[in-house]
Amino acid sequence: MANIELIDESQGFVLNDPSEYRPEVKDKSKYRDFRIHNIPDYVEKTYTNMHTSQTLEFSTQKLKDWSKLDKAEMNIMDALNMLNELVDESDPDADFPNSYHAYQTAEGIRKQHPDKDWFHLVGLIHDLGKVMAIWGEPQWAVVGDTFPVGCCPAPSIVFGIDSFKDNPDMLNEKLASELGIYDEHCGLDNVIMSWGHDEYLYRVLKGNSCKIPEEGLYMIRFHSFYPWHTGGDYEYLCNNKDSEMKAWVNEFNQFDLYTKSPDFPDVEEIKPYYEALIEKYIPGKLKW
Repeated sequence: MANIELIDESQGFVLNDPSEYRPEVKDKSKYRDFRIHNIPDYVEKTYTNMHTSQTLEFSTQKLKDWSKLDKAEMNIMDALNMLNELVDESDPDADFPNSYHAYQTAEGIRKQHPDKDWFHLVGLIHDLGKVMAIWGEPQWAVVGDTFPVGCCPAPSIVFGIDSFKDNPDMLNEKLASELGIYDEHCGLDNVIMSWGHDEYLYRVLKGNSCKIPEEGLYMIRFHSFYPWHTGGDYEYLCNNKDSEMKAWVNEFNQFDLYTKSPDFPDVEEIKPYYEALIEKYIPGKLKW
């Protein structure tokens, strides 16, 4: 997310960044409004729990547990249908099931990039890691913006550094430093991120021999890492590959953000197209 702009106490604060659909706001620069007095309580609670509980130890253990891919076997459409049961508690803008957003994102990409069918598929599946919430993982360990653990949180993280005041890692001098456990420009592939749906789906796809190009997998893995791709922080952890891939992540995110609206595509009409893409790039049952 973008840097926090402090305004008077009666207003709270607002993050100046692009956002998701809110029908009463026409200017995109005003979207994704996290003013303290406007944000739903459930969103603030989700981020409070996340920033308090997502420690290096917690995220490392979750990565180990979920990377076993021993939770279920199902195909992509089965997973997508499961998202009909989920409303994202970190999102102040959307109050409809996540599966609808999947088709909206995919169709938005399809219109602007008709020659990149793998990109269309990325739009459809990018949030499928949220099935963890349906399997019992708390939403603060599934949804929302991600950030590196094992080092100091950056200023652009939603709700700011103060929201980490009760995180045990902040009592550790090394973990609370800028580089923390990492070497400068080590590359995001060597950074442990707060646990969430991005990393989980990436692990699922890699573990099932997915044929989506690396650019697409990178979009999936880091699309929620707003403090980096939108906030401009954590560049000191990035290598040349990350810098090159950042453009792809930002290209994806404009569709992830701006396609949320209550106007849904005709799913039954477009479903055969996406079923064919699934068969091309991620066929059959996958281990989850």
